[in-house]
Amino acid sequence: MKADPPSGGIFAAPRQVLTFSVGPEQYGVDILRVQEIRGWSPVTKIPKLPPQVLGVLNLRGSIVPILDLRVKFNLASAEFTPLTVIIVLSVDSPDGPREFGLVVDAVKDVVDIEPDHLKQTPNLGGRSPPFIQGLAALGERMLILLNVDELINRDMEQVPLDDIANVA
Repeated sequence: MKADPPSGGIFAAPRQVLTFSVGPEQYGVDILRVQEIRGWSPVTKIPKLPPQVLGVLNLRGSIVPILDLRVKFNLASAEFTPLTVIIVLSVDSPDGPREFGLVVDAVKDVVDIEPDHLKQTPNLGGRSPPFIQGLAALGERMLILLNVDELINRDMEQVPLDDIANVA
């Protein structure tokens, strides 16, 4: 018997998700948060940032912090290749909407996910990261859906964003 997804939130309606890979897993973010997908380009390194924050890029006059999801997810480092991309996302931060970039191994595609394919993150003894919004079963593959606000804001709490903008 199939369990019904919880009501409300991400489970209430169909949604479109940009899928990408980091290491062996596939992840997804709400397509409406995606501002741009660009090939890897070197970043300006800023001293004293957390290790997952590679630095910043100047995108059309806006200074955008860039996070490496391999580092964030404690995966082995990998060489940046022509498939490595930066996904620029709009994030709701305590200071209002901001753009952040995520370095991922490869972008896959945009998929439509129906509510009956969405699953809650299983209880893993309180060890499920709060930035995992849920899971989606797409045929034989499992997609980890990320809450980009949680993912980025927790890392950036300790980084004064005004200092980043002033340095770059």
